[in-house]
Amino acid sequence: MDVKAMSLNSTPSAERVHIGIFGRINAGKSSVINAITGQDIAIVSDIKGTTTDPVYKAMELLPIGPVMIIDTPGLDDTSILGSLRIKKTNQVLNKTDIGILVVDGTAGMSQEDKNLIEKFKEKNIPYIIVYNKLDLVSEPKKYADQNSIWVSSKTGKNIYELKELIARQNPNKDIDKKIVSDLLSPGDFVVLVVHTDSSAPKGRLILPQQRTIRDILSVGALALVTEDVDISKALAGLKQKPRLVITDSQVFESVSAAVPEDTPLTSFSILFARLNGDLDEMARGAKMLGQLAEGDRLLICEGCTHHRQCEDIGTVKLPRWIENHTKKRFKFEFCSGTGFPDDLSSYKLIIHCGGCMLNNREMQHRIRFAKQNGTPITNYGVLIAYINGILDRCLEPFKNKNT
Repeated sequence: MDVKAMSLNSTPSAERVHIGIFGRINAGKSSVINAITGQDIAIVSDIKGTTTDPVYKAMELLPIGPVMIIDTPGLDDTSILGSLRIKKTNQVLNKTDIGILVVDGTAGMSQEDKNLIEKFKEKNIPYIIVYNKLDLVSEPKKYADQNSIWVSSKTGKNIYELKELIARQNPNKDIDKKIVSDLLSPGDFVVLVVHTDSSAPKGRLILPQQRTIRDILSVGALALVTEDVDISKALAGLKQKPRLVITDSQVFESVSAAVPEDTPLTSFSILFARLNGDLDEMARGAKMLGQLAEGDRLLICEGCTHHRQCEDIGTVKLPRWIENHTKKRFKFEFCSGTGFPDDLSSYKLIIHCGGCMLNNREMQHRIRFAKQNGTPITNYGVLIAYINGILDRCLEPFKNKNT
């Protein structure tokens, strides 16, 4: 198997450039997607409103590389479920790295199209206006927007030029964010502590652990993986002090006791708060725990939609640890996957997972939205470290780095 191809096919969603395709019903969004990708990945039909919910397709799109194509419902959907569909379309904007507005070239730009362009600008999303159905227009008009292009999804006219234009909008082309490798040198030892309980996936490491190991190896550092019950044995077997110990946040208490004070310690969740979030903001949010009042509403968010187990960290362990630490009782609410409340006014604190399944733009949107609403937000690992009295220690490895 081609190793490069295998790597691209297995690229996590969070690491892909998210390209949102928007437009009115029957503007030709799905046809444009199929023309860009060279695949029939979107349903094409003359029946209006064929795309009823956002459709996600992970693939490689040259010259960008691994991308996530998102086909959205029509902006002018007036069906019974239209308002809900348009709401989902608007939610897609929060994770869109590059926006593509498909306009029916035979009809021209509508008010819905103009409204979407304003949203692109408000959210600082690089965008392209694609005037489709060039094959049906005898004299295509010239438009002032430099990022506009006429195409025919039917004949393929200007599709190659459109792909090149998309590549030039890539917001990630000059960004090389690291999970932990910027803290390491070749030959460094990193000990990774995993925790196996009833909620752990059978026979595999979870995504944050996989991504962290890959990042460590990318700079020639060495990764030693052990379970929390064997951490003392693992450390004793090393001939040199590890550059860093990274643990599952759930076992902070036992691991921090076993790891010498002069050995840097942090967690996978904290690393991802640094990668896609705002570590300083998350630390401030954790410190708000002591200011909560009995009966306050707390929101616990997860970026994925895994099956809940009896000892699930989000719905079971965190609420228990929080109430045991504060000696107070709270009203906990939960959200997962792409769902995130439009109204945060009733929450006194938001506790978010590491966000390994969310791309950077969506995680940044959630943090920014919380700040705009004056609602403190923190992260699983940051909060658990704070509860265990080791937050400063776990943030120490990043003190001289841009977090």
